[in-house]
Amino acid sequence: MAKLYLKFEQAVLKEIPLTKGVTTIGRLPDNVVQIDNLAVSGHHAKIYWDTDKYIVEDNNSLNGTYVNTVRISRHSLKDGDAVLIGRHVLAFNDDQQQAWPAQGGTAQPATPGVSKADTTFTIDSKRAKEMLAGMGAPPVPPAPAQAAPELLRQFSTPPPANKVGMLTVLTGKTDQSQYLLTSKMNVIGKSDMASIKLKGWFAPKMAALISKRETGYFIAASEKNIKVKVNDEEIAGQRALAEGDIVEVAGTKMTFGFQE
Repeated sequence: MAKLYLKFEQAVLKEIPLTKGVTTIGRLPDNVVQIDNLAVSGHHAKIYWDTDKYIVEDNNSLNGTYVNTVRISRHSLKDGDAVLIGRHVLAFNDDQQQAWPAQGGTAQPATPGVSKADTTFTIDSKRAKEMLAGMGAPPVPPAPAQAAPELLRQFSTPPPANKVGMLTVLTGKTDQSQYLLTSKMNVIGKSDMASIKLKGWFAPKMAALISKRETGYFIAASEKNIKVKVNDEEIAGQRALAEGDIVEVAGTKMTFGFQE
């Protein structure tokens, strides 16, 4: 049976069995595969069955869809293909295909996109290729015992009922001392659209993202060169937040908790 493995950095976040129908991919919640990231368009791409193979097709997204580092508009998937959407990778696995995948796809110039109503941040093709570099063989999903303990902890202990996440500033320059995390995507940075606004000449426009899900709150750096710490430990990829965690981003320290 064909499957997709949704990956962020080196962590496998989700396994998605494929049917003969259409699997939609995008940032909005009405997609089969929702990727809660600002680099992903609302309805970014789709995967569907066509006669004897699965096809991935880009929906004229702002940042484009890549298969094995090549930007595509429509591409026949082979076992082991890596589909890059935003900053996430969808690894395609099909046990019935015996041949090892070859690099390829219908190349298309990475031309700038046009702004859409569901504002999407842009990433360039160089960044996309860097993220896929060195992936090699298709990833093997980890056994439950090997899954990241932070993710397991958050999935087993969902947020308290009728409460919302909150950041309280301990040190650093911000425009407020406390922030309620009511949005699905909360940006930390100096950007005008940041919900946790950092101050200072050298503060990054986008330092980190906190996503709100049914299973809890997750934090991740917005760029590879930005360091995010939780409880004095530098994180890689996404990290689930628990009450009392100390978050450090761009020299600003905040404590995470819940508010009714």
